[in-house]
Amino acid sequence: MTGRWALAPLDDGGALLAPLAADGSAAGPVVREPDLVASVRARPGVARWVWRSTPEVYPRLLAARVPVERCYDVEAAEQLLLGHEGRLGEPRSAAAAWARLRKAPVPPDPPARSAEPGSQSSLFEPRAGSEVPFEGLLAVYAEQQRRHGLAEHPGRMRLLTAAESAGMLVAEDLHAAGLPWRADIHREVLRELLGERYAGGGEPRRLAELADEVSEAFGHRVRPDLPADVVRAFARAGVRVTSTRRWELEKVDHPAVEPLVQYKKLYRIWTANGWTWLQDWVREGRFRPEYQPGGTVTGRWTTNGGGALQIPRVLRRAVVADEGWRLVVADAAQMEPRVLAAISRDPGFMEASGHPGDLYAALSDRAFAGDRAQAKLAVLGAIYGQTSGDGLKNLAALRRRFPLAVSYVDEAARAGEEGRLVRTWLGRTSPRALGAVEDDEAGIPQEEEAPQGSTPSSRARGRFTRNFVVQGSAADWALLMLATLRGATSGMRAELVFFQHDEVIVHCPREEADAVVAAVQAAADTAGTAAFGQTPVRFPFTTAVVERYSDAK
Repeated sequence: MTGRWALAPLDDGGALLAPLAADGSAAGPVVREPDLVASVRARPGVARWVWRSTPEVYPRLLAARVPVERCYDVEAAEQLLLGHEGRLGEPRSAAAAWARLRKAPVPPDPPARSAEPGSQSSLFEPRAGSEVPFEGLLAVYAEQQRRHGLAEHPGRMRLLTAAESAGMLVAEDLHAAGLPWRADIHREVLRELLGERYAGGGEPRRLAELADEVSEAFGHRVRPDLPADVVRAFARAGVRVTSTRRWELEKVDHPAVEPLVQYKKLYRIWTANGWTWLQDWVREGRFRPEYQPGGTVTGRWTTNGGGALQIPRVLRRAVVADEGWRLVVADAAQMEPRVLAAISRDPGFMEASGHPGDLYAALSDRAFAGDRAQAKLAVLGAIYGQTSGDGLKNLAALRRRFPLAVSYVDEAARAGEEGRLVRTWLGRTSPRALGAVEDDEAGIPQEEEAPQGSTPSSRARGRFTRNFVVQGSAADWALLMLATLRGATSGMRAELVFFQHDEVIVHCPREEADAVVAAVQAAADTAGTAAFGQTPVRFPFTTAVVERYSDAK
């Protein structure tokens, strides 16, 4: 390996390159090459490429089948460093960082580019207003290396920016490979659920029937696709509801509820994943969304169009491996509670998390007289901030048995309420302004009593930061797992094709499936050690080798 090289693409298809010293400065002359792809191919020993933005460069190399093992994404790193410095929200482009270095006017970040379904051409276009000269890129990179040294935990922060950059590579790999998708099966599912399509783009038959049933139950015409119309209809019937959320409707005794709940479920499928979605997003047997690593403040990913992270279970029938290939579907088991064990360093919680079996059952044996349900509610209540009713009793039992685990999230909540910066284990930092908690778990009440002396806004921020330290640290661990898995499968025909929060799918030839399953668990173990050091905590994956996604349980 020959260390790090900086690279910047040129408008004529060429590139500027320079070797880098340990402090980030240029270690040799700047080289101008006539062809970007050829310049990278001619330097197979480079340990890490440093560039402004991965989507600007890597898709060209992917298309030419030029491997890139590691990179450093300057703009992804700038976002993390700004957050760590309490400056999240300031422009994060390399051009903005260059302007700050020169004490020049800082340009705003370019607007986010909209995804173009079925097209990859937009991936190769630089964003207007994001230009920075090569000497500016080198200066920004060197300054970022200095800023890493000022972090609360410099080594962890360097690992975080490296992991985020690796995630940028994985995101482009996922887009290029695409999730195998059978359009014929998708259409079959839509026909089964929604019935025939009517001319002119109106609602399909089944939705029209359910809309009629809703109106009949109320005794007058109601538009079930308009929440305000439904709320008024219930009020007219003497029933008070504040929304049309399913959990609220299911508490109501009225004949309109059943067809309304069914309508909402099917309407979501029709509008989010119906025939138009299929036409827009599936090409040549592949669904290729644009993944956005770090798309949320917790570090969780989002997608730029396509809704890849909300694929309805009923449509998983359409995700089918190629002939002779298999899907390895791997789901991290109870990831966030295990992360809490690792970051809190609670001895008892770590010991319980050191086994690959059911963590909630293990905790219930230690603190809840074998009542698994109570143990689960207690852990999720600690993470998500349930502090009233039965949740308070469960939390007290958890605190008695695992005091360090509970105090860790309690302190994060206090810091949030007081407006202090709150960080994940590796250093990703929560914004000072309140964000929304991404609560995936069902059954955690959202109401709670305000602690004495707190305000509703500070209480809400405390709930957010309580969850942030766990969910964000889990997202950091997932990045390291993906990077390790990417490296482990680089010599195979296997390809990463899907990722969401705690689940990854690898598409591979049937004969590689066992090796991929082993690689997934090895990547999880390696990521746990890299992120949290040597702890007893294990991060087991539940894996299934299947021909179609729906067969994975």
